[in-house]
Amino acid sequence: MSFSDLFQRRREESSRLKEEGNEQFKKGDYIEAESTYSRALQMCPSSFQKDRSILFSNRAAARMKQDKKEMAISDCSKAIQLNPSYIRAILRRAELYEKTDKLDEALEDYKSILEKDPSVHQAREACMRLPKQIEERNERLKEDMLGKLKDLGNLVLRPFGLSTENFQVKQDSSTGSYSINFVQNPNNNR
Repeated sequence: MSFSDLFQRRREESSRLKEEGNEQFKKGDYIEAESTYSRALQMCPSSFQKDRSILFSNRAAARMKQDKKEMAISDCSKAIQLNPSYIRAILRRAELYEKTDKLDEALEDYKSILEKDPSVHQAREACMRLPKQIEERNERLKEDMLGKLKDLGNLVLRPFGLSTENFQVKQDSSTGSYSINFVQNPNNNR
């Protein structure tokens, strides 16, 4: 038996396992489907990149159904690496990024999909929706960070009988720079 015969036989067995995994997936047997896709990946020769890409994407779908989000993202990334124009894998990864609050990464994937196929409605809708969500999240993070900095400042200033209330921060509208002024009795100035 030649190498090409062996490769072909392994590819056929991998293809058979993929179909079996697809049937398991359709029935809702996601654990079995994940296992079958893994066996198909072990069988499939590395030279068949598109076949392997589909198997990684299918296994990602089975993992997604089991809430194994990080593993599913990893499988999608492998699928995309093997076949960069594989829209289904990019779309699947974008959805997973969104579900794991990786909104910036999700937006990048959705933009990538639109570059390849502008007719994908889900990607168009996400590109309109996500920038506002990202902005709101960044605003919340900034407020949280400022709150933590204020707490830290109060912790440092407390031994001196001071707090962050003793300092006024003003922004110069013409230059954008900030000035900090000391206020002796902050409660009397209100």
